[in-house]
Amino acid sequence: MRTTGHTVVVEELLRDLSRVVLVDRTLEEVLTEITAIAARGIPGAEATSITLLRGEKAFTAAHHGEMALAADELQYEHGYGPCMDAGRGGVTLRIDDMRTEERWPDYVAHLLGTSPVLSSLSVPLPYQGSSIGALNNYSTQPHAFASPESLSAALDVAEAVAVAVANADAHAQLFDQARNMRLAMESRSVIEQAKGVLMSQRHLTAEQAFEMLREASQRYNRKLRDIALGIVESTQDNRPR
Repeated sequence: MRTTGHTVVVEELLRDLSRVVLVDRTLEEVLTEITAIAARGIPGAEATSITLLRGEKAFTAAHHGEMALAADELQYEHGYGPCMDAGRGGVTLRIDDMRTEERWPDYVAHLLGTSPVLSSLSVPLPYQGSSIGALNNYSTQPHAFASPESLSAALDVAEAVAVAVANADAHAQLFDQARNMRLAMESRSVIEQAKGVLMSQRHLTAEQAFEMLREASQRYNRKLRDIALGIVESTQDNRPR
């Protein structure tokens, strides 16, 4: 049963997540803020990270505390670990004490030798019927996430974070698409201007002018747009002042 205190914390976290600004920020900036908010909502968490899955690849999209990033990357090096398995399998994985953990022997052995982490809690990020990654929490204390409150909070936080992450990712992709379209239109405009210059100066057809640009691009190993821009700028430099 959820306590009133727990409910208040989750409601505050949801409000904070809803206030995260997406416009004019990189995906990394947005996810870093989301991760910091998530860390505040989980009892026992000293460091928190978001692992995202892209096909077979897992990577840390954002982290709050270097301890979380180091623990995540150690798992990526080994190809397995609680954060990766939680994301891929859609299951919650908790380590109460690294010193007695037996499920991931290589990862745990290396972690104990390089990090103060003694317990962790990885919760899948559920979105539209599948897991898009995991919310990982780390502590230097054993059994830091053993309480029902920690698990309950982590599950609630992960649901909210999954939606926020998906929205931020979708916004970033739309921004990239818009930017790429703008750049493509600018490139096309410059190329058309350069073709016009060549057609006027050398009495070429549109096809011949484009072929000359293409050959110059290959000869000098430069982008077609850059060749075209050079031609356009040279005509502007030669204009009478």
